[in-house]
Amino acid sequence: MKMDVFLWVALALFAGLIFTRVFKLLKLNFPDVTAFLIAGLLIGPFGLGRLGIEGVGFNSFTDLDRVGLINDAALGFIAFSIGSEFRLSELKHTGKAATVIGIFQAITACILVDLALFGLHKILGPEILPMPVVITLGAIATATAPAATLMVVRQYKADGPLTRLLLPIVALDDAVGLVVFSVSFGIARALQGGSYDVISIVVDPLLEILCSLAVGGLLGFVLSKLEKLFFSNSNRLSLTISFVLLTVALSFLEIPIGPVTLSFSSLLVCMMLGTVFCNVCEYSEDIMDKSEKWTAPLNATFFVLSGAALDLGVFSSLSYVLIGVVYILVRSLGKYYGARISSRMMDCDYTVIKYLGITLLPQAGVALGMCNQAAVLGGAEASIIRNVTLFGVLIYELAGPLLTRNALIAAGEVAAIPKEKKDRSRFKRA
Repeated sequence: MKMDVFLWVALALFAGLIFTRVFKLLKLNFPDVTAFLIAGLLIGPFGLGRLGIEGVGFNSFTDLDRVGLINDAALGFIAFSIGSEFRLSELKHTGKAATVIGIFQAITACILVDLALFGLHKILGPEILPMPVVITLGAIATATAPAATLMVVRQYKADGPLTRLLLPIVALDDAVGLVVFSVSFGIARALQGGSYDVISIVVDPLLEILCSLAVGGLLGFVLSKLEKLFFSNSNRLSLTISFVLLTVALSFLEIPIGPVTLSFSSLLVCMMLGTVFCNVCEYSEDIMDKSEKWTAPLNATFFVLSGAALDLGVFSSLSYVLIGVVYILVRSLGKYYGARISSRMMDCDYTVIKYLGITLLPQAGVALGMCNQAAVLGGAEASIIRNVTLFGVLIYELAGPLLTRNALIAAGEVAAIPKEKKDRSRFKRA
């Protein structure tokens, strides 16, 4: 029923906002993202949903799927915002470093997770941890969650060498992750089935990236030209929103051409849309400032729904917990030291070398998307990949935003946060 969908969205947004107040009353100095995620856990299938009362919580993951449109839209706007960080004027200073660090830390995390899980594979045996699972989880380890990182940066208005390098790296990380996952997953399927498919391993992932960048770039150019037809910022903002939604819709297309399938990554398409828009359109800065205010409730709802989707059932199996702990610890080491080594190679500031790796730990949407693709393995292998990935997402999403915030504060890139009383008085004067 339509009523249920609207009720769930209203419940999610209300619960998220209330929890930010609860955190402040309890003097828990966590980012709002963490409050939204915990609120989601409370109203999800493992919280109030257990009561089975309609309208009180999400009774099942099927209920969550019915509001999945909100997540798709929110990720589109988040990717669009991150794409706007690729301004050519700034990339002249950070582009080379962001590229080297983005690739190096992702590959480092992949290799270390592969090696650690291979050792666990030898100890536990192929029945508990098959090789296709090892290779697939190593590839999933490359992904970083851009949404949580961007939300923390916005909330605390962080700015400085670390922040200016972080956002392009997070964006690039997804492109690298898609390539690594496609190649690794192709090898995993070959190990499972005994045959190698060059098209699925090499051709399809490269085409996905190239097509995503091309479509996003074209739409960004068209949007920039159409903005000149309007003279009010409100109409320009409405046009921008319509193009982001159009881009998200087009990213679901799959076009088979012989043995090759043209597909698109919604994150990459929307990132490229934002990149071209912010470099070509003269009104982009003003429009981006206004879009941040418009999308704030959408982003809050997205994180609450993400929290509700976290599956606590992963703790039911000791083998999943063991594999998950190894995955989380080794991926964290790979991200941290991969970023530390490569940023030192690029002669970055000391604060970047010391804290960048910590800000790259959050993991969510992209990793879950890879996990869903891995479901074609079927049977126990797909189950292990799903549960270990969900375990990692659960821990990273709850701890990652707090670690990112602390790293940005320690790096001196977060201005002093005014007390609420000052905020209220300033609001009244306004």
